[in-house]
Amino acid sequence: MSKPLIGINGDYRPARKDAIPLSWFNTGYYDSVTAAKGLPMLLPPVADDGDLKQYLSMLDGLILAGCSQDLDPSRLGMDRHPHTRPMPARREDFDRRVCRMAVEMRMPILAIGSGMQLLNLICGGTIFQHIAEDCPRALHHHDPVEGTLRHIIDIVPGTRVDHIYGPGEIRINSSHHQAVNQVAKPFRVSATSPDGVIEAFEANDHDWYCIGLQWHPENETASALDMQVFENFLAACTAREQPVILPMKKAA
Repeated sequence: MSKPLIGINGDYRPARKDAIPLSWFNTGYYDSVTAAKGLPMLLPPVADDGDLKQYLSMLDGLILAGCSQDLDPSRLGMDRHPHTRPMPARREDFDRRVCRMAVEMRMPILAIGSGMQLLNLICGGTIFQHIAEDCPRALHHHDPVEGTLRHIIDIVPGTRVDHIYGPGEIRINSSHHQAVNQVAKPFRVSATSPDGVIEAFEANDHDWYCIGLQWHPENETASALDMQVFENFLAACTAREQPVILPMKKAA
């Protein structure tokens, strides 16, 4: 049986005086897909919608990868906060297009970090631009020196995220200063941090596998439990690609 083909978007840097334009991909994403028995396909930021649709038509699932930079708040009618470092326009433009198409196609989606925030925006939700000011009582979600820290999360019982991680205290890595504010109507909250910041959501429709995670299960700072995120996602993609076999009609 062929392995499910999983698309992954990447990072982009425009040309500079001293450097050519560059695209690259976080190794953790495609290594995690491979370890979960999937076949990763790295998606370059193509400009033509027809080309992008052809890419997506070949896939069994999509990972909306995170970024070390931020979604541009000016595109949301917000004044840019001094801590905000917008990702290049070509990266965000492509991510918006691939996300919108995947949602319209109801593909299995695993959205991570800023990918989760973008998915929420595309589906009608909102984000906090800077947690420390928008949520004054919030815990630290980003270490200004090390970048990543760890904190516990509270998982909503009965959700897909609950099924993935099971019972017990869960600690996740955290390295973000933006976050989901109002959750889009197609989703429900799956996990929060103790301060109430949304850490995961999933589709209300059980027939659509779509999960957003604010932490990074692909990162080297992830725990052993986090691999179950990719295994669960790949299992859903594999189930989706199986042909529907109809019962044979009785001879007349």
